[in-house]
Amino acid sequence: MSDVLDDAQTGALRDRVRDLMPQVRADLEALTRIPSVSLDAFDQAHVEASAEATAALLRAEGCEVEIVREGGRPAVIGHKPGPPGSRTVTLYAHHDVQPPGDDALWDSPPFEPTERGGRLYGRGAADDKAGVMAHVAALRAHGDDLPVGVTIFVEGEEEIGSDSLPTILEKHGEKLRADAIVLADSTNWAIGEPALTTTLRGMIRVVVTVTTLDHGVHSGMFGGAVPDALTTLVRVLASLHDDEGNVAVPGVLEGEAADLEFSEERLREESGLLDGVSTIGSGSLLSRIWTKPSATTIGIDAPSVATSSNTLVPSASAKVSIRLAPAEDDMHAFELVKAHLLEHAPWGAKVEVHLDDRGLGFAADAQGPVYDQARAAFADAWGVEPVDIGVGGSIPFVAAFAEQFPEAAILVTGVEDPDARAHGANESLHLGEFEKVCVAETLLLARLGALPR
Repeated sequence: MSDVLDDAQTGALRDRVRDLMPQVRADLEALTRIPSVSLDAFDQAHVEASAEATAALLRAEGCEVEIVREGGRPAVIGHKPGPPGSRTVTLYAHHDVQPPGDDALWDSPPFEPTERGGRLYGRGAADDKAGVMAHVAALRAHGDDLPVGVTIFVEGEEEIGSDSLPTILEKHGEKLRADAIVLADSTNWAIGEPALTTTLRGMIRVVVTVTTLDHGVHSGMFGGAVPDALTTLVRVLASLHDDEGNVAVPGVLEGEAADLEFSEERLREESGLLDGVSTIGSGSLLSRIWTKPSATTIGIDAPSVATSSNTLVPSASAKVSIRLAPAEDDMHAFELVKAHLLEHAPWGAKVEVHLDDRGLGFAADAQGPVYDQARAAFADAWGVEPVDIGVGGSIPFVAAFAEQFPEAAILVTGVEDPDARAHGANESLHLGEFEKVCVAETLLLARLGALPR
């Protein structure tokens, strides 16, 4: 297929984005200063303020805007028409953020964006207010000459599970229907190497409760004959893995990841794995973190070391995050995990397993003209060809969009890189990469507008 944009058109749009970046960055910093944490324990007035600020940015670019609330946090929908008969594109991001955690772990205040070493530090600077601003930048770059119809959907509760998204899609789905849907909430392969995310793992989160006694008793008087719940819980949790560290639940699916070069040294550097601590599991490293299941104990309810007594603990609970192969059915996996945990309860202990959260994975058939133009836009912006990657994390809303709009090409893109530290202390955005993201999205809209129907 011949290229739909010539070098002069591409260069002009690239220059336009470059000229816009100072104001784009200023607007990003203003958004980042709003502590729009969507968890209930935080002041939701900030989430409202973030939605209003996002709406104002879209209105300034000529969009018709509404803020919708369907039982959850406010989402923003903006629309700007393209030429008659043109393609339509929906651009997704989210304006809510994770809690900052311990301020002492940050090298600068989490809600005061600060530049160091070419990176902009702040909670939400990468995840996902930069996604919001990439969409705004593309609108600004095209101005009144928008080559396609664009709808921008900025969600307000992605970080707490998108509970109201099904209702939003049910009631407002026709407003979001498009030929292509760009979901800007993922990552790139490396600094200087762009990527399309074509697979995401699904997930279930379960709470396992073990009870062995109806009350706590003296560990010296009864220990050795009576099992305590905490030791029993540890044995139940240990059954989730085999000796190599693979998930040992019979029947769960596994997948094979793309054949990209990914060394153990890179894994260690990006994860912070300590010297002397080995990796777990078998198969390629990328399969282990992208397409095979994993099981991680993320919390335990039990007496703390500081407050514990010499007592047999009668009951203890753990929360386990289980990531699933992209093609796995989440409820089927839950039943398999539940049956496995109940089967491995030692000493007749009472074990209960409750589903805390779930989400389907995603696997794209990333072929066709929209994907071709996306890859070309990435290559123009970065100067190198993009790669297709998987992501081990779960973004359940992607599956929701794919189910709601089966005819649309789903493009999962992102502003992050391996050192973005989204959700952690010192989250940051690589400013050079961010400009390339803005260029790529601007070029994608131009390419889709120039593509013959």
